[in-house]
Amino acid sequence: MAKLLKALGLGCVVGLLGVTLSFTQTGRHFEEDLGLDFLFTLRGTTTPPSEAVVISIDRDSSENLHVPDNPDKWPRSVHAQLVDRLVEAGAKAITFDVHFIEPKVPEDDRRFEEAIQRAGNVILADAMRSKDIPIEGDGTKPLETTNIVKLTKPYEPFARAAVGTAPFVLPRIPFKVNQYWTFQQGAGDAPTFPIVTLQEYGREAFAHLVQLVKQVNPAHADGLPTDVEREQRARGLVGMMRDLRDQFEGDPALGPQVRQLLEAWDIRHTDPQRYRVLKALINVYAGDPTRYVNYYGPPGTVPTIHYDQALKIGMPDAPNFDVKDKVVFVGLSEVLLAERKDSFYTVFSKANGVFIGGVEIAATAFLNILDDTIIQPLGMLSHLALVLLWGIAIGVVSRLLPIHIAAVTSLCLGGLYLALASYQFQSRQSWLPLVVPLLVQAPFGFGAAVLWNYMETDQERKNIRKAFGLYLPNDVVDQLSKDIANIKGTTQVVYGTCLFTDAGDYTSLSERMSPKELSDFLGRYFEALFQPVRKHDGLIVDLKGDSILAIWKGPQDEPVLRKKACLAALEMAESVARFNQSVAPYSLATRIGLHAGEFTIGAVGAVDHFEYRPTGDVVNTASRVEGFNKYVGTQIAVSEEVIRGLDGLLTRELGAFRLKGKGKPLGLHELVSHEEPIDQTQREACAIFAEGLAAFRSRSWEQARATFKQCIDFTGKDGPSQFYLSLCVQYLKTPPAEEPWDAVVTLEKK
Repeated sequence: MAKLLKALGLGCVVGLLGVTLSFTQTGRHFEEDLGLDFLFTLRGTTTPPSEAVVISIDRDSSENLHVPDNPDKWPRSVHAQLVDRLVEAGAKAITFDVHFIEPKVPEDDRRFEEAIQRAGNVILADAMRSKDIPIEGDGTKPLETTNIVKLTKPYEPFARAAVGTAPFVLPRIPFKVNQYWTFQQGAGDAPTFPIVTLQEYGREAFAHLVQLVKQVNPAHADGLPTDVEREQRARGLVGMMRDLRDQFEGDPALGPQVRQLLEAWDIRHTDPQRYRVLKALINVYAGDPTRYVNYYGPPGTVPTIHYDQALKIGMPDAPNFDVKDKVVFVGLSEVLLAERKDSFYTVFSKANGVFIGGVEIAATAFLNILDDTIIQPLGMLSHLALVLLWGIAIGVVSRLLPIHIAAVTSLCLGGLYLALASYQFQSRQSWLPLVVPLLVQAPFGFGAAVLWNYMETDQERKNIRKAFGLYLPNDVVDQLSKDIANIKGTTQVVYGTCLFTDAGDYTSLSERMSPKELSDFLGRYFEALFQPVRKHDGLIVDLKGDSILAIWKGPQDEPVLRKKACLAALEMAESVARFNQSVAPYSLATRIGLHAGEFTIGAVGAVDHFEYRPTGDVVNTASRVEGFNKYVGTQIAVSEEVIRGLDGLLTRELGAFRLKGKGKPLGLHELVSHEEPIDQTQREACAIFAEGLAAFRSRSWEQARATFKQCIDFTGKDGPSQFYLSLCVQYLKTPPAEEPWDAVVTLEKK
């Protein structure tokens, strides 16, 4: 119960941390900058709806049309030609993301004005400029400023001919563009041109929308037009849109009521396209003025055609680019570099500096609203409840479960949360927070739990060490400190290297010494063996007679531990040689064997007597490997498992052997020395022996015999060569069976 309360306490701390960060500007910034980006990355590129296309004003078009690279200097007669082409091709609305502020060539301006007038569906962009104006104070407060936005309409004849004009301002780099306005704040809540374009696209549905509003609440009738077409000609489309927006803003209940009535209308089934447009318009007028852009992919994902190619639409050699009943957005939309004035950094911007054009963002915003695929972040209460509950869950799991299980469980929970967030984003455009739950709360909760557990465990370990520290190895004491009640259950499965030693002639030597002399002699001998083991972080776990067993263990195969065991073996051989010189005429010829693998280590015994030692086939095999030295006349024999993947050691392969009492053959090697400094004689001897072993394996007994004899002549004395030489002589007289021949030598004695 106490542990559960502690876990709940930690969970509440983690949850409150998430709630606090969610209220901060930094938390919101990272959630938008990193979390939203990652959701887009997981989702990838999607196919946009087909109702909008982009005509790109780009460098290639400038060259092909022989006009200036700067779009502001293009002849407006070219734009007039484009409008005529698009109208003939059936474009439903044409939106120019180009500023036509000042008059240029009169004839070209006239042609463009007439083309706009004929089309009757052209929307032009308003220019917006902001300026900070100082506010005079009374001298007691710092000087403050206010931001004044100036809205500049297009050249008056163009604005008069167009169906409407609207602004569309986006933040400049280095800020990432994640949001846009449906109604431009700071400019009298003017509808932005994706919204004006939507209204023009759904022109026939506007009267239905007005009818819906009047039917829901007749009190709004006075502020709405009775004849939409006549009112639009008199006041303009944008004026009517502002009036309708005022109706929805003034009555918060109007939006839900109109939506409910729309769902009840038969139009949903009889005219699904008009229903779709009406739903989009209601969401615009009754919704939040700030929206998140649901990008479909990198620049060019919205179908795009070069301006010069668009001028050929309707001609015999026209490109296959359909604009019938679609909205056409015209503007800078080439593969833009960051320095271009109408380029913006987004989630899909490329690392090479290629950004997206503002006109494609406008087209994307239009399609988002029309297709009702607007990104919806969680409401504040839902957001706070989610991070609070998530924090509690992470804290409880991390504190209650063992560390490794808690880590896996936390990762699994994080994966499930990420999968849910990704699914919600892809299927419902619902944006769940990622940064705070996954990058802050989860690591903090797990880390705090680990620290807390460590502090408690450390105190327990210190208490146990006071009682057991002098009687057992440190790692056993550590294990007991975690579970003191299970004092007999210290056995664990590890992966390690076992090193066995045995001293030749020990029996005869012990017969010639008194017990006191033998004890002193063995004390100095074991000191010579122990020092290299301790130097290379080994653990001496058994000591019987003249033999020792040392191990290097870890939770898994670690080459560095096997390397340490080999280095210790080489230094043991050197240390024993120095010892033998110091005790002459006595000496102990020490043999060393090493094998690696998985074994158990812990308390072995019964009733009231236990010993701490390793057990398993690896230990027995290491003992057999040590005894193998007697067969072949080597000092240090190691198995293939020990030296696999190690460098910096000079070894030679001795072959495959089936040791006494073992069913499976074992690859054995002689551990000769360090590779540095180089001993050329040893290297050449190893090379000659390898040739002989290869001939032996290929059953070329005569060649093998000659090669092994050559190795003996070269070195003066070589135990392994003498061993194989004897085998070759035997096999020349009585060859082994042809099949199966695996070149495995079976040893009948230990």
